Parts: sequence; structure tokens; C-alpha cells
Amino acid sequence: MSENTFLHTLKPALQKTWEESGFTKPTDIQNEAIPEILAGKDMIAQSPTGTGKTVAYLLPVLQQINEDANGLQAVVLAPSRELVMQIYQEVQKWVKGTKIKGASLVGGANIKRQIDKLKERPQIIVGTPGRILELIKLKKLKMHEVKTIVLDEGDQLLGKEHLETVRTVVKSAMNDRQLLLFSATPVEDFDQVTAILGRKPETVKIGRKSETAESNVNHYYLLSEQREKAKLLQKIAAMPGMKGLVFVRDVGNMTVLAEKLKFEKVSVGILHSELNKNEREKALKALRNGQVSILLATDVAARGLDVEGLTHVIHSDFPADIEQYIHRSGRTGRMGAKGTVVSLVGPREERELKKYGRQLNITVEPRRIHKGQFVEWKKRK
Repeated sequence: MSENTFLHTLKPALQKTWEESGFTKPTDIQNEAIPEILAGKDMIAQSPTGTGKTVAYLLPVLQQINEDANGLQAVVLAPSRELVMQIYQEVQKWVKGTKIKGASLVGGANIKRQIDKLKERPQIIVGTPGRILELIKLKKLKMHEVKTIVLDEGDQLLGKEHLETVRTVVKSAMNDRQLLLFSATPVEDFDQVTAILGRKPETVKIGRKSETAESNVNHYYLLSEQREKAKLLQKIAAMPGMKGLVFVRDVGNMTVLAEKLKFEKVSVGILHSELNKNEREKALKALRNGQVSILLATDVAARGLDVEGLTHVIHSDFPADIEQYIHRSGRTGRMGAKGTVVSLVGPREERELKKYGRQLNITVEPRRIHKGQFVEWKKRK
């Protein structure tokens, strides 16, 4: 479907925000998903990170909201507080010029304040499953007028941690509500979604291709012993214009690494799930504002994160599998921007990384650091 077909049917305020955002044409997932959602269909949509999935569901959801009716019409569920806040920022951007009110509801935040927000009768809310269910049980959140429920990072929401809560939230709305599930990786238990829905959804699957970043993102690796990694990260952090997200396996590894880097006077931040909400927001803000040049993060904390202008993703600890490599790497080179992915690897991990490259049809090149740049690395004959 051509972009003109659905763009020109949108509310004038949405069209205006589209133009102001500088989008030239919809991405594949937007082209495929938006008309189907506008037609009222349930959907499971899979598309790589950085392809504009949030806009693919927000535009049609906001289009379908009746601005003159107070009361909840759309609910977006996401697995982490960071992702909720990120989606909510998008909501705020797109409702500009409309009468649509929104609210964000996350666990760990003051529930009284959130109940006050609900008294303003928002038409769309974005929240974590636990907090939303809590407010439903308290009868502060009424789901009977909800037309659409979105599961963002749906593969996570259908995992053990969230499944029962998500199922209860979905069941608390009317049977004819629309259910949309968006994910970067395949949903393992397809029948689970059908069971929750009570009917079979449409499926949209977008593969990896140039639009998703391969032409814009360089994939490099540096051969490194474990003990050399802090030194390499120190050099990477000092590169001009560096805004890098460094993935480490767990909080223990991160603490050791952060101490080594701070000892060398590296401007570094940390992001893990044990930090409280304010500390996490502060860490992200420091990276966005350039107060730190690299942010060490665990996979749980960084899932779904979108840091504008992120120049580099660095795999300090090697990813557990190819899906994790895709997820982490997708934090840079989003929506056609340029980016660089760097893996710090030993010989065994080098073989695994090359295998990933073949499977993803990307070239992963060896590099070394020379005078603050990644330069070609040639084996001595």
C-alpha cells in the first residue's frame, strides 16, 4: 500500500506532526501494519529494532480515539519503566494539536499521584502490566470502554514474568477490543496470543534488510583478552563525539568495570535494574546530554531503549545468542541514522561472531584502535 493511502486519511494534527518530524515516507512495518490496524484487525507484528514500530501502532491507535469522549480508549503495555517513558514521550509528541489526553503508569512511582492523573480521564495510557493491573483491581482504571490494547515488546510480555498479569489485563476489557502485539523477535508461543484473544490475529513480519540499518551500521570487532577490556573501553570513551552504550553481562561485572574506568578518569555512567527510577533516568540523561561518553548497561535495563544520536553499541561481554546480538545492536543506527557496533572478543567468540555475520548477512570486520580511530587490522604474515 502506498504511503499516500493512509497518511492522507489521518487527522490533520497527526499529518502535521508527521511532516514536522521530517519523515519522508513510511517504513515497511508502518506501510504493512497501519492500514490493517485502521481496519480494526488484531495483529502480531514482528519487525527488527529501529524500524519505526512505535509509530506503526501509535498513529492508527490515536487516529481511532474519539477526542470528544472522555474515558479510557487505548492501553499500551510495555515490560520496563524506561520503555514506558519512551513510548509516553512519543504519545505526547503525536497528541500535540489534538484534544487527546494521555498518562503513564509505572510500578515504583507514587500510586496516589497516578490515581489523580486518572481523574483527568485520559483516553490513552502507557504502563507496566503490574501497575495497570493494580489500578484495575483498585477500581481506579476502568477498562470497559477500551477499544485497543497494545503489547509492546510482546515477546517479553508473554514470558513467564508478565504472562498472567497481561492475560488478566486483556481479559478485563470487552471481548471485541482490538489486540496488537509488536516485537523485534519472534513470538514463541503463537497459540498463547490466540488463546488470550479468543480469535486468530493477522500476522505481519518484516525481515532484516537495508532499511533496518545494515547499510548505515558498521559491525566491527576488536580481539581482546578479558583483562584488556577496560583499557580498550577507556580508548573508545575518549574518541571524539562518542555516545556509546556498553553491554555487560551482569551487575557484578559492571561494578568491577565501572570502578576500573572511573579510576582512569573515564566519564562513564551505569544502568541496571537494581537502580531506582531517578537513578536510571539520571544515567540516561547524562548519556543523552553528553555528560558521559559511555553508559554501561545490562540487557534487562537496556531493552527497548532508544537514545537519540547513539553513535556506538559496544558488546563488552559477548551476547548470549544471535537474538541478543540483534537486540543490543539495534540501539544504534535507528530509522536510517549511521551507527557502529563493536564487539570485544576472544578467539572462540570471534568464530561465533563471524557465524552471526553469515546468518544476518552482514560483514563483521576486525579493527584496532589507532590515534582515536578504528582502523583496519591485518594479521601478520
